[in-house]
Amino acid sequence: MKKVGLTGGIGSGKSTVARMLGDAGFAVVDADQIARDIMEPGSPVLGEVAAEFGADLIGADGALNRGELARRAFATTEDTKRLNAITHPAIRAESERRFAAAEEAGEQAVIYDMPLLVDLGLNQDMDLTVVVDVDKDERIRRLVAKRGLDEADARARMAQQIDDEARLAAADVVIDNNGPLDALDVQVAALVEKIKG
Repeated sequence: MKKVGLTGGIGSGKSTVARMLGDAGFAVVDADQIARDIMEPGSPVLGEVAAEFGADLIGADGALNRGELARRAFATTEDTKRLNAITHPAIRAESERRFAAAEEAGEQAVIYDMPLLVDLGLNQDMDLTVVVDVDKDERIRRLVAKRGLDEADARARMAQQIDDEARLAAADVVIDNNGPLDALDVQVAALVEKIKG
């Protein structure tokens, strides 16, 4: 089974590409979804995060205030490292479990939708590394317009990720998502053929 790492900076449209690859019939392991799953009310990881960043992050319903955690965890590089030390081992373990399930199900390829693929060196474990690339200013515009982040928050989150040049240097395939959706369709169709080949 081929492992295809899919990554890109925040706001690059990586999730759109992952959805298109899923629609093309590939299994997708979504690290962001796993990150949400491991922080469900009552989970051990959520307890560790609350102990590290403040019990007030947990609401009366037991759910995490994700916005407030982001403000605290992305404030400095040290804070981000503290969060990552708690969450990354759990995300990695669940990702590996899902890869094994996909292989057992006879999947030809699995797409690993992972924002920090290159940051963490996980691209070394992939058969193919795909980077979705978008100009920084356009990414900020999208994060503000589509995700409702304020510009300072968007820039703070981007600053905690590896720089675009380092991410692009690790790419086997670059998807340029600066243009319209039909330009993306053509590139993803070519990628599908490459993965199948």
